[in-house]
Amino acid sequence: MDTAATGEIFRDATDADVDALVALIESAYRGDASRVGWTTEADILEGRRTDPEGVLQVIKSPDSKLLTVEREGRIVACCQLEHRGDHAYFGMFAVSPVLQGAGLGKVVIAQAERLARASWGVTEMHMTVISVRDDLIAWYERRGYRRTGRMTPFPYGDERFGIPQRTDLQFELLVKELA
Repeated sequence: MDTAATGEIFRDATDADVDALVALIESAYRGDASRVGWTTEADILEGRRTDPEGVLQVIKSPDSKLLTVEREGRIVACCQLEHRGDHAYFGMFAVSPVLQGAGLGKVVIAQAERLARASWGVTEMHMTVISVRDDLIAWYERRGYRRTGRMTPFPYGDERFGIPQRTDLQFELLVKELA
């Protein structure tokens, strides 16, 4: 457990956190509640962003952590870190929509990078972002991530990833060198 200067408590998620984490992730990306923040995908994807089984799988995986951020006893942010050889994968990143735009995301991603370096000795962080999310990609670029141009197809027809509202979705790999 680690406490940020701003009063957040960082810790690994447990089985008991699953429902709260699913609710947080859904609120940050899907439906009308997500429109309060700027990370919403409501205009490009409908349906679920994740489910209890997916969250539990990340928590239980031996090569993965689900970093949970609490403020005043409530989970307000999270992110997945997965050890993949010489790099770590960053995903399942969510900040409560009502707290977006106030700097919490910057604190979380910086802590995730420190944790990945300290835990696994990795030199790079990788992530995939839906390529049409220009605002989100620009935010990551301001944090030091670079676009690679390496794309992977969106899994159309697999509703575990949402129900696409566009036909041009794909994932782009972003990479950051960790000092």
